[in-house]
Amino acid sequence: KDVSLEMGKIFVEGVGEVQEYVDVCDYAVGLSRMIGGPILPSERPGHALIEQWNPVGLVGIITAFNFPVAVYGWNSAIAMICGNACLWKGAPTTSLISVAVTKIIAKVLEDNRVPGAVCSLVCGGADIGTAMARDERMDLLSFTGSTKVGKQVALMVQERFGRSLLELGGNNAIIVFEDADLNLVIPSALFAAVGTAGQRCTTARRLFLQESIHDEVVAKLAKAYAQVRIGDPWDSDTLYGPLHTKEAVKMFLDAVEQAKQQGGSVVCGGKVINRPGNYVEPTIVTGLPHNAPIVHTETFAPILYVLKFKEEEEVFAWNNEVKQGLSSSIFTKDLGRIFRWLGPKGSDCGIVNVNIPTSGAEIGGAFGGEKHTGGGRESGSDSWKLYMRRSTCTINYSKNLPLAQGIKFQ
Repeated sequence: KDVSLEMGKIFVEGVGEVQEYVDVCDYAVGLSRMIGGPILPSERPGHALIEQWNPVGLVGIITAFNFPVAVYGWNSAIAMICGNACLWKGAPTTSLISVAVTKIIAKVLEDNRVPGAVCSLVCGGADIGTAMARDERMDLLSFTGSTKVGKQVALMVQERFGRSLLELGGNNAIIVFEDADLNLVIPSALFAAVGTAGQRCTTARRLFLQESIHDEVVAKLAKAYAQVRIGDPWDSDTLYGPLHTKEAVKMFLDAVEQAKQQGGSVVCGGKVINRPGNYVEPTIVTGLPHNAPIVHTETFAPILYVLKFKEEEEVFAWNNEVKQGLSSSIFTKDLGRIFRWLGPKGSDCGIVNVNIPTSGAEIGGAFGGEKHTGGGRESGSDSWKLYMRRSTCTINYSKNLPLAQGIKFQ
């Protein structure tokens, strides 16, 4: 309930976020018995070549308002099983959640004879974030937030040759081909564009439709948008709550105005809802070119730009032409096309999906993106490696001293 109250997302999404932290803890416990380096064959007789992984030490974690529990969960659970301590700075607008989560973790740690301070918390704004980025004692700084701030953080960390893990913006596209199953497309596009009121880094912001199905999909999607239950996030029946802040409402209105000025037509939405709170209408805009400036701008709000395309080659290129490279999705039944999409000339994103939406990633895979999304990876797969340092170790257990590459030095 705290997540709904302070962040504004609907209750079931708040529950889902807490569940994600539970799941990643479960995953991390298993992972703790599996991480490690290989034993490599040595070219020298009587020598062993091994890879040793050690904790980096202290992991600084700066998270954003939109996932005030789960993103810290991904980072802290993996960081801890790698042997690190954590220092968390949550978003200034979700401090209550940060305090509540930290108290729960401290109790669990202390109940298991581990100091609660292993997962410490600091609250504050950009000044605290800057101090963390500049502090030599911060062995890894994991930052989730906007590309603009992420760039500043990366430069500060790099200046001291520190290590950073960046999870930044996304301008994610769903591409629908004429052979797609529209029974999958409509709920997928709806969830990806409207879920969390368009405030996920994986929110679908661009919907590319092949020309022959454009009008049909827009009509069906507009009908689905009209049925979205808007209301109090605490009401279990609500599917769509408010934006996080008044500033977000202003950004939404500015983006809608720019879309109109650049030739777009508002099919549905586009206005502020007359009720208490930061409520805006979920919005669909059609008629814009693929490279309109507003289409290339990540607006953290529920605005979906619907764009027409003719051929596979052009739309794959359009998917990749934005600065960010987080999530992407195609809907098709063509097997050749699916593998071209996953291949070197397909999507350039960190998350490349087929017949599912851009949002709602599982914890078992590595989460993150390329280009202006920052290149970081969190949660599953081998993301744990970012939280550790690697040593290549050669052990001579013979009485001889052969040199590598057959060098003679006598």
